[in-house]
Amino acid sequence: MMAYKYTLEIMAGIAIVAFCALFLYTSATMSGAEFAGSDNVGSGLIAKLSGNAVENFQPLIPQWEPPSGEIEACLFALQAAVGGILVGGVFGFWFGQARGRNAE
Repeated sequence: MMAYKYTLEIMAGIAIVAFCALFLYTSATMSGAEFAGSDNVGSGLIAKLSGNAVENFQPLIPQWEPPSGEIEACLFALQAAVGGILVGGVFGFWFGQARGRNAE
């Protein structure tokens, strides 16, 4: 009986190891491949189709660019943390209300 106690945890561990093995295999076999995101492909296609109209575009509100990549990554992490706290707070509030109604 004790062997079946951790069946779900063992299956999850096997799935994680299999996913990591698959990722390492594909990244090793595609070492010479170049990856381009949809932003690069889309903006390249727009520039190709519209000529120089994209180069002459001036936004109404200029976009601020952080001085370094580290600051940009820090701001992104801060944004993700604040969003996670807000989402967690909302779900915690909802679950707390549901438990309060069930306790009455």
